[in-house]
Amino acid sequence: MQNRILTHSEIEHKIKRIAYQIYETFVNEDTVVLAGIASNGYIFAKKIAAVLEEISPLKIVLCEVFIDKQNPNSPITTSVLPSEYENKGLVLVDDVLNSGTTLVYSVKHFLEVPLSKFKTAVLVDRNHKKYPVKADFKGLSLSTSLQEHVQVVFDSAGDYAYLN
Repeated sequence: MQNRILTHSEIEHKIKRIAYQIYETFVNEDTVVLAGIASNGYIFAKKIAAVLEEISPLKIVLCEVFIDKQNPNSPITTSVLPSEYENKGLVLVDDVLNSGTTLVYSVKHFLEVPLSKFKTAVLVDRNHKKYPVKADFKGLSLSTSLQEHVQVVFDSAGDYAYLN
């Protein structure tokens, strides 16, 4: 059974709000790197980037982060070289913050390169973390049971998120 928690228009509104928050935070930077965790996190990052390009003069660099979610200790790779995000502002983006495992291992990866500022953004924060990681920008905070699962669907027919 699917319980829809975000409609397409609600997701669009949250993307716009997060983009404004990122702009406010990085207003003194020339370039901001949006590093989206592969698949949905990267799609979410691209949607934020599109709004940021409309509302701000910031140069946006999109970066896809590849992490093995079953084995997060394995090497993490990115679609851009570390020299492209070195000494720049970076926002690590994912669709859902569940346990925090993916986010904390991705944060560790980016801490190996000096950054001017580092923030995190998620569409849905589940509030069930096993690591001390938080989302600086979040669309929706949701307290769920551990048995429930949040799924975000980015689809040409319309984006939505549901709980099952």
